[in-house]
Amino acid sequence: MIPSGPTGPSAPTAPRPDARPSPVGLAIEALAPAWQTYICHACGYLYDEALGDPDSGLPPGTRFADIPDDWACPLCGVTKSDFSPYTAPSPERLRQPLPQPPAPQGRARRGDAGIVIVGAGKAGWQLAETLRQHDANLPITLVSACAGDRYDKPLLSVALARQLPPEGLVKESGPDAARRLNLRLLPHTQAVRICAETRQLRTTRGNLGYRQLVLAHGAEAELPAGLAPGLCWRINHLAAYQRLRQALGDSPRDVLVLGAGLIGCELANDLALGGHRVRLLDTASEPLARWQAQAAGAQLLAAWQGLAITFEGGQTVASVTRSADSGRYHVHTAGGQHHEVDQVVVAAGLHTPGRLARSAGLQWRDGIAVDPATLATSQPGIHALGDCITVEGVASRYIEPIARQVSTLAAALLGQAAVPYEARPALVRVKTSSHPLTLH
Repeated sequence: MIPSGPTGPSAPTAPRPDARPSPVGLAIEALAPAWQTYICHACGYLYDEALGDPDSGLPPGTRFADIPDDWACPLCGVTKSDFSPYTAPSPERLRQPLPQPPAPQGRARRGDAGIVIVGAGKAGWQLAETLRQHDANLPITLVSACAGDRYDKPLLSVALARQLPPEGLVKESGPDAARRLNLRLLPHTQAVRICAETRQLRTTRGNLGYRQLVLAHGAEAELPAGLAPGLCWRINHLAAYQRLRQALGDSPRDVLVLGAGLIGCELANDLALGGHRVRLLDTASEPLARWQAQAAGAQLLAAWQGLAITFEGGQTVASVTRSADSGRYHVHTAGGQHHEVDQVVVAAGLHTPGRLARSAGLQWRDGIAVDPATLATSQPGIHALGDCITVEGVASRYIEPIARQVSTLAAALLGQAAVPYEARPALVRVKTSSHPLTLH
């Protein structure tokens, strides 16, 4: 089937409605290669040639070979060289029951507390998947503060523009993933304290012994001083996003977004494309101020001319209150401005929660300090990966490093040859579909 819309450099040309296809045209169409799909090895994103990537300027029908070499993955920002051909399982194979690993056998497994992973985000699930591929009998327990469902977090800031319903963002439910990987999932369970001496993790559902503990609980959204958590949204996981979408409803709303960094700009762009009126505030004089040298903010502001987005720089929010009568929010800035809106969304950066690290006496350097050779912390038997770690005091809160961190950690946990993790400068993909940007 020939896709509708503009076509790429190698896509076939659709015939005129009043034209009969000629035998030569039919022969050429029959000889054209079928559409191919390619998978990103860093995050699992699938590029379908038939669909293209319109947000990046690749119309439907763009062949993978014709994509420029500097194109970046829409989810994690890696380059074209990190993709390879992908073939989806056949419907017959999908209908077959998934093979289950054999039950643990032998004395070596008896009483083995195995590996406990705290956090069911991208890092936690990808580590569990990799460990299970290498060892069918390894006891694995996954502790999750949420339901543990698997989804792509970067889609939260582009779902409205792509007309994705909140419930459609889940790729695999937590219980289904747990059954497939034959692991123990503890959903809606908070990790409270680590006792490193006895190798126990205290949770809201009791104590868990561990042979190896992996912290993959990620980072939390910052809450600026003076803002009450019950008066604003912080979109750092699927459940919060689903509640925001429900609160917005189907009618256009006035939304104030505080913070014009990467996430704030993506959310503002997406909300405006979804029909809402957005006021974007930041302490800096322009959006994406971190990339001022690349004129990122100026490019966005120019692209937003036709959208209902009002940006105001040099603004600090002093207070947020809610009217008991109208239910609307009143936002007052330090400069004396007043805004009345339906919802307030905060995207003012991330920080790593330190409670678990402090309870175990882990070394801390603006995050959990780890050894890049093994991702081990300062305490024996405790490792960490993902958004909660720092290497030489530097955090890298993007998707691309996770796959490489998983390779490093899996090798260490399974006693294989070391695969040291190398921190690299990130290639950042700003998913503002009005004007997508790839920044260094």
